[in-house]
Amino acid sequence: MRDILDPITKWWDTGEVFGLATVVRTFRSAPREPGAAMAVSADGEVTGSVSGGCVEGAVYELAQEVCQTGEPVLATYGVSDDDAFSVGLTCGGILHLLVEPVSRDLYPELGDVSAAIAAGEPVAVASVIEGPGRVGARRVIWAGDKVSGTLGNGDRLDAAVDDDARGMLAQGLTGVRRYGADGERLGDELAVFVHSYAPPPRMLVFGAIDFAAAVARAGKFLGYQVTVCDARGIFATPARFPEADEVVVEWPHRYLARTPVDSRTVICVLTHDPKFDVPVLEVALRTPAAYIGAMGSRRTHEDRLARLREAGLGEEELARLRSPIGLDLGARTPEETAVSVAAELIQLRWGGSGQPLTVTSGRIHH
Repeated sequence: MRDILDPITKWWDTGEVFGLATVVRTFRSAPREPGAAMAVSADGEVTGSVSGGCVEGAVYELAQEVCQTGEPVLATYGVSDDDAFSVGLTCGGILHLLVEPVSRDLYPELGDVSAAIAAGEPVAVASVIEGPGRVGARRVIWAGDKVSGTLGNGDRLDAAVDDDARGMLAQGLTGVRRYGADGERLGDELAVFVHSYAPPPRMLVFGAIDFAAAVARAGKFLGYQVTVCDARGIFATPARFPEADEVVVEWPHRYLARTPVDSRTVICVLTHDPKFDVPVLEVALRTPAAYIGAMGSRRTHEDRLARLREAGLGEEELARLRSPIGLDLGARTPEETAVSVAAELIQLRWGGSGQPLTVTSGRIHH
């Protein structure tokens, strides 16, 4: 829902009722991930997408219908046996959508949720989607102790979901959790969709060179909060890196040592100068970062490994280093190199093979 937040918040501000459809669960080659959303205003305006075009027409009608009835529904779309091109998903996947009416009265917390997301503050929205209880019952959970609303099946369910939602927020996870009718951990009769709005993951780019500018652009496109850092102030300027959220003039290893790094953080070392990249990699390889890549030739890579071993890093730590950085696409220009880095990030995130789809078989979406 993050990508349609501005238009739906404006609709909410006016007091009108609009329909909101959210992907809550997928199977096989479904085209959108849980959390993708589409909204339909009172006058028929559409924003967002839940399937890339396969079922939007049917969802449009259902969104208008729930605005009339006032009742949320869980809808399922798969391949139609009669005509796979009419309503169903031609890719063969299955989508489960929570389609609900939204207004200031029906969703009073939306303004606070919107403000938290805009400010980069973690917040999660939990909704009952299946089982005993009221489909669409909602509870909003912030990272601290603040909560709003109830899922309607007693304090035990609310407390269990609060704990899980805060854990999911810490990891940036969105998905379905199952409980007993009254919130029992061992039960599975009741399904709750937890939509986490964690701050964007960070991309730390070290080295204020032309390749860094292209990688920063690719990082923003993929949804990262991008920082570019270099000790040379003449090169590390906002004018040279307009897409970066932050440009820092500091020795890379000193900046990284004082910067929080979590399991979603991406670190790209593009300096390929030993006096810069060895100290920063020594720090980086001891963090929980999701990805640590370094630019350079094969010869530079071998020299870098030798220097890192001399600095005391073990083979297990060195094995985390993606160097030379990126997938083998034959990239030459800064822009092409940025694409190869972005491709490697996507591959590692979703477990792809990195091979052309024409030579693979089975599911496209891992």
